This record gives sequence, C-alpha cells and structure tokens, in this order.
Amino acid sequence: MIDEAILEHRLATLEQEVANLKRISNNDSISKNWLDKLIGSISDESAFLEALEYGRSFRQTDKQS
Repeated sequence: MIDEAILEHRLATLEQEVANLKRISNNDSISKNWLDKLIGSISDESAFLEALEYGRSFRQTDKQS
C-alpha cells in the first residue's frame, strides 16, 4: 500500500496543478474573440488543408445519401 506521506505529497501536487490550470484558464478567457485563441494553433498547413478537404468530401457524400 502507498505510504501516507507519499499520498499526501501526490495530492498536494495535484491540487497545485489544478490551481495552475484554473489560473491559466481564467487568463485565457480574458480574450472574448475565439479567433484570438485559435491563431497560431495550426502548425502543419498541409495537414490542415487535407483535413478541410476530407471534411468537404464527407459533407458532399452525406448530401448525396
């Protein structure tokens, strides 16, 4: 079984990480424009264009059904 001191340390670490995530999330929500959050998130343009084409193809197939 896990030692109580180790368990307490792990719990404290998790609590700190959750607090950090909440702080980051609150800072990110300052920008109301969803596009500001998205800009720069796509690093592989060719993969993005391929995904767009796949979606377009899927929608066209769905319309024909």
